[in-house]
Amino acid sequence: MKSQHNVREMIHNKSNAGSSKSDKIMPIILAAIATISILTTIGIVITLLTETITFFTKVPMSQFFLETDWNPFSSNPKYGIWALILGTLKITVIATIFAVPVGLGAAIYLSEYASKRTKKIIKPVLEVLAGIPTIVYGFFALTLVTPILRSIFPEISSFNAISPGLVVGVMIIPMIASMSEDAMSSVPNKIREGALGLGSTKIEMIIKVIIPAATSGIMASIVLAISRAIGETMIVSLAAGSSPSFDLDLTNSIQTMTAYIVQVSQGDATNGSDLYYSIYAVGFTLFIFTLIMNFISQWITKRFREEY
Repeated sequence: MKSQHNVREMIHNKSNAGSSKSDKIMPIILAAIATISILTTIGIVITLLTETITFFTKVPMSQFFLETDWNPFSSNPKYGIWALILGTLKITVIATIFAVPVGLGAAIYLSEYASKRTKKIIKPVLEVLAGIPTIVYGFFALTLVTPILRSIFPEISSFNAISPGLVVGVMIIPMIASMSEDAMSSVPNKIREGALGLGSTKIEMIIKVIIPAATSGIMASIVLAISRAIGETMIVSLAAGSSPSFDLDLTNSIQTMTAYIVQVSQGDATNGSDLYYSIYAVGFTLFIFTLIMNFISQWITKRFREEY
């Protein structure tokens, strides 16, 4: 009996020693992982910033931020970023107008109307939609959506803002639907029961109770989806064209910030030239846009969060 007790005590001591070592090692490993992600972000920012500063030593900031003509390939190059910004905003606005009603409608259906069996079918379909490569979306916009639009509106050119805008909207629907559905589902059932008990119809309960209670999650999903649309690359590179213009025309070729980066990266931009450094200036502008959208998302989440 005494020997068995000694064995158990030895096993217990070894277990405590192993646990003590793991408790010391794991925080170090996790801190290293966190440090890698932080250093990577800092490295990206430093690279963009230094190359952007070099660009502004060659091109005046006043031309970049105040002019609207973007034509870096001419003998007299122009670097007015607003033509690319407006092209990006065209795609983003079209995508948002299309995706927000559809995404919220899907979220409301999944949260309030769908049976468990139906939910198990639709949710995986949305997840598959979110996992489709954007290059596939780009070919879908170019070879299917654009011909359909041109058959209805012949004045639309082969490259335009409407077709890629709609397809970008399709791409961000799963993000809006999934996050909004999670926010609505987290609203306690007692609130639903209270609203129905006071005589509200189901649609009144959804509009006046559930959606206001889930505003934080819904708005955060929309802002993040907009941020995703701003940074989309392959769809707009394939279907939107490469003709930056500072106008509100949606039927002709445009160019976004991401599409310009792709165009120059695949071309013959000489290392050290103004054209080469313009990639970083446009990339830094795009980085600022997405950073602002992320800050807005965090602010909305904190501002409209409801406590139950």
